[in-house]
Amino acid sequence: MKIVVLDGYTENPGDLSWAGLEALGDVTVYDRTSYVDDPVIAQRIGDAEVVITNKTPITKATIDKCPNMKLIAFLATGYNAADYNYAKEKGILVANVPTYGTACVGQYAIALLLEICHHIGHHDKTVHEGKWAKHIDWCYWDYPLIELDGKTVGIIGFGRIGQTTGRIAKAMGMNILAYDLYPNDSGKAIAEYVDLDTLLAKSDVIFLHCNLTADNEGMINKDTIAKMKDGAILINNSRGQLINEQDVTDALKSGKLAAAGLDVVYTEPIKADNPLLTAPNCIITPHMSWGAKEARQRIMDITVDNVKAYIAGSPINIVNK
Repeated sequence: MKIVVLDGYTENPGDLSWAGLEALGDVTVYDRTSYVDDPVIAQRIGDAEVVITNKTPITKATIDKCPNMKLIAFLATGYNAADYNYAKEKGILVANVPTYGTACVGQYAIALLLEICHHIGHHDKTVHEGKWAKHIDWCYWDYPLIELDGKTVGIIGFGRIGQTTGRIAKAMGMNILAYDLYPNDSGKAIAEYVDLDTLLAKSDVIFLHCNLTADNEGMINKDTIAKMKDGAILINNSRGQLINEQDVTDALKSGKLAAAGLDVVYTEPIKADNPLLTAPNCIITPHMSWGAKEARQRIMDITVDNVKAYIAGSPINIVNK
């Protein structure tokens, strides 16, 4: 059986092994193929039965050119890069990795907040540049330092990752509010569930931990920002399309938002004209909160299990049943 990996580098830049897949068939791994629809995608798939992708799109046109394809396995939870409905029509299964980065993504969200509160990277840089050695005082700080104990966190999307972030924030002495369409008992043990307007009005820090849907695209915009406390902090390492980037930029420039910590943007890689690049007090990192080796190993292991289950005739983690 032929297996093709279209964009393997971000999953495995060299510190993991493809051996689990290689035990299942004839595997060809491409580090990168294309992030837009391109004839080269179908060319590389060829007559492969199993196609593994992360961000390389599998469109209707590609599906039509690859009649031997039977399984599209994503190295990710999101699977919008495939035309999964058309794949279903053609009898092609689409599998994903439903859970892998709960711990590291929640940890990273808190890391963004702590960097905003203390500017550790900046101060380390100034010390190495010699500022402390030349300073007349025994200490200094270039930005106001923020203590989080007693402040209120609002978490929009209180599933596994949101609850992980909530537990860490609670351990730091913060009060936790949550907004989610499906409250549950594990969430109630951590947070007080409230409506969205209440969360926006009462939170000193707002985390986005929700899936992207047609209903919540651009949910952080000038109208919802107006409902926030003056000087609120926004953290988003969920989906870049959840925020209106120009509105967030304007709020940072006006001071309505004190700071933002973002690991995702609307279009990735980020475009040079993204307005957030001009915004003050805005930390942007390159969609890396998922990338801990431990999390990527889980992706690898679950993907191997998905292919094994398909071969055995009992497919798992299928999203287009």
